[in-house]
Amino acid sequence: MRGLIVVFTAAAVMALAFWAYRENYRTQAELAEVRQLQREIGQLRESLGVLRAEWAYLNRPDRLRELADINFERLGLLPLEPRQFGGVSEVRYPAVALPPITDPVETVATGEASE
Repeated sequence: MRGLIVVFTAAAVMALAFWAYRENYRTQAELAEVRQLQREIGQLRESLGVLRAEWAYLNRPDRLRELADINFERLGLLPLEPRQFGGVSEVRYPAVALPPITDPVETVATGEASE
């Protein structure tokens, strides 16, 4: 009987060691993947910063003005003037149409309930 317990204990220890070994390698693989994803995120953030800088460079007012002048005949763009802008009070919002009341609710209690 004692020998059987020793064999089962040894088998359980070996099974747990094998499980721990597999979990260790699985964890290491996941950590490597996380590091790779963090590197990729860093590279994408860097390229996003470059793209934002390029966008700001291409949208310089003097460059856009020059492009508008060059393409005036084709596009017919005119320079902006302050009188072309309006105030917030001048914005007309559409009126919200309320749906008709089809099932009215009684809000005043009847004499029986209030007594």
